[in-house]
Amino acid sequence: MSSEKPLLSQSEPFSAPKPQRHRRHSSLSICSLRCLCHSASASSLVADERQGCSLHNPKELKGDFTSIEGESASGDLLEHPTFQTKRKELWSTELHKKCPPKERKRFVSWGGVMDLGHYVKALDISGAAHCAASSRLQELNERQTSLRSKRFIQISMQLEGNMAHHDNPRLIHIDDPKKTNDKFEFSGNEIRTSKYTLLNFLPKNLFIQFHRVAYLYFLAIAALNQLPPLAVFGRTVSLFPLLFVLSVTAVKDGYEDWRRHRSDRNENNREALVLQLDEFSPKRWKMIQPGEVVKIRSDETIPCDIVLLGTNEPSGIAYIQTMNLDGESNLKTRYARQETNTLVLEGTPIPGFITCEQPNRNIYEFMANMEINGHCYPLSQSNIILRGCQLKNTEWAVGVVVYAGQDTKAMLNSAMSPSKRSRLETYMNRETLWLSVFLLIMCFVVALGMGLWLKRHESQLDTLPYYRKIYFQKGKEGKKYKYYGIPMETFFSFLSSIIVFQIMIPISLYITMELVRLGQSYFMIGDRHMYCKSSDSRFQCRSLNINEDLGQIRYVFSDKTGTLTENKMEFKKASIWGKHYGNTHSMAGSLDADAVVKDDKASRRKWKLKTEISPDPELLELLHKDLYGEERIAAHEFFLTLAACNTVIPIVTDCPSSDSSCSLGASPISIDYQGESPDEQALVAAASAYGYTLFERTSGHIVIDVNGEKLRLDVLGLHEFDSVRKRMSVIIRFPDNSVKVLVKGADTSMFSILNNDLPCDDRMRRVTQGHLNDYSSEGLRTLVVAARDLTGELLAEWQDMYEDACTSLTDRSTKLRQTAAIIECNLTLLGATAIEDKLQEGVPEAIESLRQAGIKVWVLTGDKQETAISIGLSCRLLTADMRQIIINGNSENECRKLLLDAKSKYNVNSAFSFDEITKVKKKVDYLEVPSQTKSSDMPLPNDDEEYGGPLALIIDGNSLVYILEKDLECDLFDLATACRVVLCCRVAPLQKAGIVDMIKGRTDDMTLAIGDGANDVSMIQMADVGVGICGQEGRQAVMASDFAMGQFRFLKRLLLVHGHWNYQRIGYLVLYNFYRNAVFVLMLFWYILCTAFSTTSALTDWSSVFYSVIYTSVPTIFVGILDKDLSHKTLLKYPKLYEAGHRQESYNMSLFWITMVDTLWQSLVLFYVPLFTYRESTIDIWSMGSLWTIAVVILVNVHLAMDIQRWVFITHLAIWGSLVVTYGCMVVLDSIPLFPNYGTIYHLMKTPAYWLSILLITVIGLLPRFVFKVCHQIFWPSDIQIAREAEILRKRRWFYGPKADQVQR
Repeated sequence: MSSEKPLLSQSEPFSAPKPQRHRRHSSLSICSLRCLCHSASASSLVADERQGCSLHNPKELKGDFTSIEGESASGDLLEHPTFQTKRKELWSTELHKKCPPKERKRFVSWGGVMDLGHYVKALDISGAAHCAASSRLQELNERQTSLRSKRFIQISMQLEGNMAHHDNPRLIHIDDPKKTNDKFEFSGNEIRTSKYTLLNFLPKNLFIQFHRVAYLYFLAIAALNQLPPLAVFGRTVSLFPLLFVLSVTAVKDGYEDWRRHRSDRNENNREALVLQLDEFSPKRWKMIQPGEVVKIRSDETIPCDIVLLGTNEPSGIAYIQTMNLDGESNLKTRYARQETNTLVLEGTPIPGFITCEQPNRNIYEFMANMEINGHCYPLSQSNIILRGCQLKNTEWAVGVVVYAGQDTKAMLNSAMSPSKRSRLETYMNRETLWLSVFLLIMCFVVALGMGLWLKRHESQLDTLPYYRKIYFQKGKEGKKYKYYGIPMETFFSFLSSIIVFQIMIPISLYITMELVRLGQSYFMIGDRHMYCKSSDSRFQCRSLNINEDLGQIRYVFSDKTGTLTENKMEFKKASIWGKHYGNTHSMAGSLDADAVVKDDKASRRKWKLKTEISPDPELLELLHKDLYGEERIAAHEFFLTLAACNTVIPIVTDCPSSDSSCSLGASPISIDYQGESPDEQALVAAASAYGYTLFERTSGHIVIDVNGEKLRLDVLGLHEFDSVRKRMSVIIRFPDNSVKVLVKGADTSMFSILNNDLPCDDRMRRVTQGHLNDYSSEGLRTLVVAARDLTGELLAEWQDMYEDACTSLTDRSTKLRQTAAIIECNLTLLGATAIEDKLQEGVPEAIESLRQAGIKVWVLTGDKQETAISIGLSCRLLTADMRQIIINGNSENECRKLLLDAKSKYNVNSAFSFDEITKVKKKVDYLEVPSQTKSSDMPLPNDDEEYGGPLALIIDGNSLVYILEKDLECDLFDLATACRVVLCCRVAPLQKAGIVDMIKGRTDDMTLAIGDGANDVSMIQMADVGVGICGQEGRQAVMASDFAMGQFRFLKRLLLVHGHWNYQRIGYLVLYNFYRNAVFVLMLFWYILCTAFSTTSALTDWSSVFYSVIYTSVPTIFVGILDKDLSHKTLLKYPKLYEAGHRQESYNMSLFWITMVDTLWQSLVLFYVPLFTYRESTIDIWSMGSLWTIAVVILVNVHLAMDIQRWVFITHLAIWGSLVVTYGCMVVLDSIPLFPNYGTIYHLMKTPAYWLSILLITVIGLLPRFVFKVCHQIFWPSDIQIAREAEILRKRRWFYGPKADQVQR
């Protein structure tokens, strides 16, 4: 965070000159130029001399300023020519001298992203730090770097995108594509999003598919089966599963790639107007080259990245929509340089070239210079239009191509975000390993038995089939058999067993899980309860492989603005010149205010805003008085700053004549403000309501209607808001040639750069600070407004540095921040604004339900602490009985002391673990608390009583800078996990990710992050599950998320209902697939033990293949998609039921071993019941195999039917239909004369023993499972079982009468 101390303290040898007062409220002073070290994570532009790398250190400057050493530390010294010369020299050399490149290369700071190499781009940096401290932090971080930190570095670097390459800039000759690409190093404009061609489709697709280890396992099994000694199955049959899976996937991939080819062809063959032979003629997009000049008409799409040269507007302005690029629907402005716009309007060729950075992924920055007729002009993001944008509200625009085809920023950003892996799938791999161990043990047993059997019968081998040298058939010698000896026969038996038992590893489970997740996503998307009418957005599933993780979330990390609140700002209050003004007033007061306006400006232009604001009558009266006092001037400059210091675009249209608001005598003009920030729109609309209407903006000037009088202001420069400075400033020239800098920003960054020379300045600051605290306690968002006059050498110096920074292709953003520091100091405080951001509908209820579900909700926001606390109280995140622990430290030692004191006061020790609380909570009856009950009324676990009540931790971003980079993270973790609520204020985006990473790295709990803006992307991608809100701040969060929704309240239904269902379904699906395959394999194992350990099979090859593919696969898919253990009403009424996922009731190691024991029993029943039934008969082996096939299919399907909680028509059709399909397939297979099992099914079905065997297998096999489930449900019922019984009784109330109510009670 920025230091609140002045730039020049009394201890500095070179103090600023005393300001010359202009109308008393306008001050002028000069601040020192600071060194913004490349390794500093603080806003060192505003740090004091002990926290910055001051260039005014007397020891450093002693040798250079010996001639003026004896002069006083006054303003005259700053004006000294020797000082000015040295100051400019230090501009380019001091940074590398003080902070050499080798020291600048460091890991990411939790306060922001530090430099790597020579490229400086600080995403978000908070706190004050100096070069020496940064070097110490660097050494400490290098010692303490862990895998978790490395993972975070990868995330943060991914967010930054590809860094710009400035060592080899790109040279674009305007309207000369041949000279531009004379070395053929630039790509054309043809794009290709497809993966394959006709030639490489087969090898490339196979290569990609075999990245899955499961497919390699399939291939190895099929290859083993091709060897003659190991040919257990038919060679063709053994290839069928692999070929089937590969073919289905290849067809799917081929179809998708064909669609990409078709889309690419349509895109590349679109036409645009290109300047050819001095006239614009149509040309296909794929033929456009860098350097060519293109013309875009209104509503047309931009074919490539172009630098704007001119438009039909004399101002050179163009309106674009970036919906296809970043999802934002609001209009943005781009400007053509006036020098080129004039030439375009005159039809004159533009001689010159553009030097720009190499192609990179950063769509929010562009650095280039354009040289025309020997003059160099800087180009920035406001001068480039990217491919995919649409031209709006502009008749035509002309630009030169700088990036084409695959080099465009849109194509470079087309890569998908990294996929995440579900926690349950990770556990599933553990059980798969156990199954692999079982497989190897069975194969070893078979191989050992084979070796012992061969040794025992070694003397008889020549008389036994398959071992004697020659097989005699009908008295004649037949084919010879190969006998490899006992050791090799034993080894071959081991390999053959692997082939026979191959489905012990459920390869089909992965495909089944993908299909089930797809079906679950379909129903989540179609849930009408998660449809947002206001934004017309449905629920989105952007990641299909973590559905079940939604049922195990323990921590929810939420942004505040736009996530918990609506992000629809409304100007409410203001503090101007130390006086508070509010817009709450009576109707009579409103009429008086209107009368004042009409009396003073009866003939002024009437602007109709999209959102009308009721102004404060007292403030209106002040603004319309013909006074020239300080208060009147301060109010004037206050609203002038609100109208001018922004990037809002005014769109002026004629007001419909039928509109009643366009009254007689007023010009029918309607104005709508488009901006990237809702805050700016609200402030500009408020300024218009008070008579300061911004209605025209170009790259060089703005026009404001000040109470009916048109005021044109030249814009000399604009320092946009960034997360380092946390403020924005605009430098404007008034018609009388006076120049002012107008600044607005966060109070933490503004108070440190205010002028405090006079006592009245300090009084004004204290009064305004009091108003800010009052506004924040009401939950309002605040900004501080200030200004200063610029004159003489300071203005000239700023202009030189600003021009140098704007034309720099290296470190432009850093140089602009340093340039801004020259003028953003010694400001005169004008006042502060307060904007209301209302809570979204249903937020308090959602947070309360999540809390009852055992989920901890942490709020990570960039707002003030008072604002965040107020919102926390209103949304029930904080309650009156909570004991608040506030950590606001400005140093490492202070943060350590605050943490240790809090831990000591509330008896929190380092051995504290949230798992201990979880064990206690398992004993709580979760059905006795409905969702309407407040958490303060709930019986709390023992942890709250231990600390004297529930705790709430409130910490600011400045403290996190020291805590997350130091060895204090462990203390923060102990304290935070002991608290019920954690509220982090003034945090940077990467600090949000750091908090999430702290929980992920120190616990096994599942985390979910939810946000709506670009500043939430790092947090969303760091969490196990990321949820984006389709809000007012664009769609960057949505595009980086795993799931997206319209409002925060939908998170309650997503987790408590769909999360619970998905976890319960997938957990059972995995266990059932393990059981289904294992029971089949164990049945074959028992058979092999009874057949001299030979790897022969009683089942046909096709029956073995069809078992997992056709016979038993369909029911599992439909049950995994449609089964519901509880209704959504019950799950929402009793949020505590969600904790079944925390306790892993649907999938855990105990359930796995119980399932395996049950599988062992069922396999024994499967094998021995038919064996005893037909022990006296002459039935052949193929008939026994046919019986086993039917019996195992019936057994596993009835087993599945026993566990189904919700029967629907499709479930019946899948379960019983699979039995019919199994019989049908067996009838077909047994009807083929070439197969050895020809006709067996027809003979078996005629005998009663066949049906009796199937009945006995089903009853005896499932009886222990049935008894266990009944006993467990009667004596040890789970919460889910109790809730389900209550649900069933409610449905049958008419039968049970009053008994149902008694059971529920």
